[in-house]
Amino acid sequence: MSSPSKRREMDMMKLMMSDYKVETINDGMQEFFVEFNGPKDSLYEGGVWKIRVELPDAYPYKSPSVGFITKIYHPNVDELSGSVCLDVINQTWSPMFDLVNVFETFLPQLLLYPNPSDPLNGEAAALMMRDRPTYELRVKEYCEKYAKPGEGSEDKSSDEEISDEEYGSDDNEDDDDVAIAGNPDP
Repeated sequence: MSSPSKRREMDMMKLMMSDYKVETINDGMQEFFVEFNGPKDSLYEGGVWKIRVELPDAYPYKSPSVGFITKIYHPNVDELSGSVCLDVINQTWSPMFDLVNVFETFLPQLLLYPNPSDPLNGEAAALMMRDRPTYELRVKEYCEKYAKPGEGSEDKSSDEEISDEEYGSDDNEDDDDVAIAGNPDP
């Protein structure tokens, strides 16, 4: 029992030391979020996704559960749930793999080489096979809309910044209105 627990800790530390932003859920090591950057030379380059990872009690003997929290348009990712259809993670997982492999190899390969013949998002798969330019445009639209750096993983702080700006601009407008309204009268 102690061995899987130590391996879980070691793999999480390796992930954090590999410069991935990791945010634990409920201060545990079984569920956490990882900030994942789209691979270079792919349609997803420049995008940043929040990925939810759940490690089963039997990890590393049983594969982690991996899903996109940030919306992504991809034939092998369910658009509503974010579930990933990734053969290596779901079916051929081995204890030789670790969390760094998931984020440095498996997910980049998934985004670089989508498999439309085994889809979780049937619409994306059909569009990819029948109209590649429109598919690529849709992927880029999703990246621009949902996966902008700094927005996908910190929704609350982004909202707070917007609120502060709005309050600041409202105060300035009120001051200007008072000055403008006050000048013509005297």
